[in-house]
Formats: sequence, structure tokens, C-alpha cells
Amino acid sequence: MHVIVIGGGIAGLAAAHRLLLGGARVTLLEASPRLGGKLRVGEVAGVAVDLGAESMLARRPEGVDLARAVGLGDALQPPATAGATVWTRGALRPMPRGHVMGVPGDPAALDGVVSPEGVARIARDAELPATEVGEDVAVGRYVAERLGREVVDRLVEPLLGGVYAGDAYRLSMRAAVPQLYEAARAGRSLLAGVRALQERQAAAAAPAGPVFMGVDGGVGRLPAATAEACRAAGADLRTGTAVRALRRTGGPDGGGAGWRVETDDGGAVGALTADAVVLAVPAPAAARLLAAEAPAAAAELAAVEYASMAVVTLAFRRADLAAVPPGSGFLVPPVDGRTIKASTFSANKWAWSAERDPDLFVLRTSVGRYGEEDRLRCDDAELVSASRRDLAAAAGIAAEPVDTRVTRWDDGLPQYVVGHLDRVARVRDLVAALPGLAVCGAAYDGVGIPACVASARRAADETLARGDGAGAGQ
Repeated sequence: MHVIVIGGGIAGLAAAHRLLLGGARVTLLEASPRLGGKLRVGEVAGVAVDLGAESMLARRPEGVDLARAVGLGDALQPPATAGATVWTRGALRPMPRGHVMGVPGDPAALDGVVSPEGVARIARDAELPATEVGEDVAVGRYVAERLGREVVDRLVEPLLGGVYAGDAYRLSMRAAVPQLYEAARAGRSLLAGVRALQERQAAAAAPAGPVFMGVDGGVGRLPAATAEACRAAGADLRTGTAVRALRRTGGPDGGGAGWRVETDDGGAVGALTADAVVLAVPAPAAARLLAAEAPAAAAELAAVEYASMAVVTLAFRRADLAAVPPGSGFLVPPVDGRTIKASTFSANKWAWSAERDPDLFVLRTSVGRYGEEDRLRCDDAELVSASRRDLAAAAGIAAEPVDTRVTRWDDGLPQYVVGHLDRVARVRDLVAALPGLAVCGAAYDGVGIPACVASARRAADETLARGDGAGAGQ
């Protein structure tokens, strides 16, 4: 069985890896010059840094399992510190404990981050009539109705912004924070629902190991290691090869169903045929490729919106800093009107980062949320200057950096707006009607590494199950 995987991000590579384990012959096509998608390692002042995602949820096993399967097991490292703060009301304040995406079980936990009036408003949740949830609801809208806007603006927004770069008042609670959705459906009081959730978690066996995991040298090493494992298993991985069109054909042996993939390799137009195709590209690209064969699915995918962002990495000499800031970094609520939305103190968070050059202090800031495209239209030097101003105001980091790097992720994060899961279900139903076609990636079941890997495994397993007895594509 010959399967063409379109897209060389972590979802496409994970799909290829899974297909190879299942005995398929795999050709992977990536339009850009490199593999890895939003996972990428670079250098600042000679030190390796992640230029995209820097960690993966370890309590969900798919990402860690893939890392071990492709030879990175010994390189897995948990964060050296998890002491995050929130920069709000003019100070760095400890991240409250005992919350679910910013929603507390105890209002007092938010004291300091939320005003006394805001804390009092949270306590009114027990008195309010039930708030209708229905099949889905925006996280911000529901939480604001139950607990007041301050909880959303000071905690929910920055936490969700770190994951989706999205607007809490548009993001789906069912898709983005399913635990809150279930708590909201369980009873009238949101606080009581969160407390019940926390009690169930406490009563259950505590999960072993850290919550998050990184990789020595950067989690951006994962795509290259997966690609190497795929090549060793016989996969044909091609970069710089754009897919122009996707068409159903008769099977390569003259019967059954197959696929013709029209390609453009640096101006050289060609075509490949296969028994099956796995589409592991962002929703807009998938919509374009499905327009001819699955127009209804293409229309659904074309409606998925994306947010752009930038990562600004800075390296300082420790000797130039008045004091090395503690903790892993801080989040910034958009209501405070700052440029950056977060900063990660990489040299504190990752032991391997500090070990590479003990004299350097490396950190990252992130800029850009949904609807903030204007902030990303400035040049790299302006993003660096804005980051430095915010770092000085928040953490007293006023030194001159010895090196900087700006990495832009245009349309990098899909927005899981209200109704997203229903849209995904419709897309999958429509795609399933076409033999030998599957979809996966960040646009469907989650934007984190484990979710993308799980999506890829699902697509690969469906392809293998439906392809028993298929002919050999060319």
C-alpha cells in the first residue's frame, strides 16, 4: 500500500512514522525547504534555542512516546522550574494555585491578581441562576457571566492566549477547555463544578512524572529525529515540493480507487499516484486541495481562522543583569495594554539552556494574538525594542542583549471558535466518504504536540484499516 502524506510538520511526520510501522510505503511531500512546521531549533549567541513550541504536555503520552520511539528518550527533560507569574496591575504576581485555566475553586486564590471587588464578584457565583451552556459556549462569555469579567481578563485570557493566541470571548469552551465545559454542564455553580473536578483529581491516583517535558537541545529536534527514523524505515521524504492539486483516479492496477497528486518541485511539474493520501497541512491549504473532490469539506476548512504571532529570543550576559530574575517567566493579560503577551526565562526553565553557556541568560517573549495583526507589521528591530521595554518594566531587565532573533509564525495557530468540534466532525464525515483520504494536524483536535501526534495516529490507523488489500501505487 502506497500512501502519500502531504505536509511535513510534526503531524505529517508522525503520520508517516505510524504508516511505516503498519507496513505501508510512504512518500511525504513538504512545500517549504525544511521539515518540522512550527517546531524549529535555531541559535542565539551560539546557544541552541527553540524558535517555536518549546515543550509538550507529558501527562498526555503521545508526544513523549514518539520522542522515545525515534531515539530521543534519553534527551527528554522536565522543566527545571515551574514558578510562573502574572504581570498585572504593575507587578509580577504569583500564578494562583488551584485553578482550571484561570477559573478557581476558591475565590481567595485569585487575591492580588483580581481586585477585592473582583474577588467579591466571584463569590456571587453560588447565588446566580444557572447559565445556559448548550452544545457549546465561548469560554470568556460563560466565565464572565458566572464570575465576572475580571477573572477572564486577568487570568483566562493570558492562559488561553499562551496556547491559542486567541480571544477568550470567541474560543470554544468545549474544544479549548473541555474540563470546564463538563463542570459547567454538571451543575449551576461553576465554582462548585471546579471544586468537584479538583476533588476527583485528588482522589484519583496521582499521575507519575512531570506535567510538561522538553528535549535537551530543544523540542525542535523532534521533527528531525522522526524524519530520520522514517527514512531509515524506507520513507521518501521530499522538501521543496508543493502540491498543486489532488484528484481521485482509478486504482493504479486499473481497479478500485486511488489518488493522483500533482506536484511542483521548483518549477518542475509532475504527478504521483497512490492508494491513499493523508492531508497534514493547515486548514486553508487543505481547503484548497479538497475543493475539487470534497467541496463541502473544503468550505468548512476554509472557515477556520488563524492567529499570527512572533517569538523574540534575546541573550544577555548574566554579568550585565542587575539581578537574574527567578522563575520560569510570566504571562501578560491583554487588558494591561502591553506589547508582549508572555516571556519565558529559558535559562531558568531548561537546565540544558543554562549548561550550554553559563555566562548567558537566554529568554523569549511572544507577541501577537488574534486580532492584533497590527502589532506584527512592524519590523524585527521594533519588536525587539518593544520586548525590551516590557522586560525592563516587568522584571528590571534593562541590559543590552548580546544577540537577538525574531521568528514570525504567520497564521500559525488555528482558532477553535464556538462550534469547532462540530465543524471537525462534519469535515471528518465528508472526508470519510472518499476512499483512501484522511486529515490530521493542529486544525482538528488540539494545537499541542501530543494532540497533533494523536491526530496523525488516528489518520494513519484509519488509512491502514481502510487500505487492506489495496494495490501498490507508483
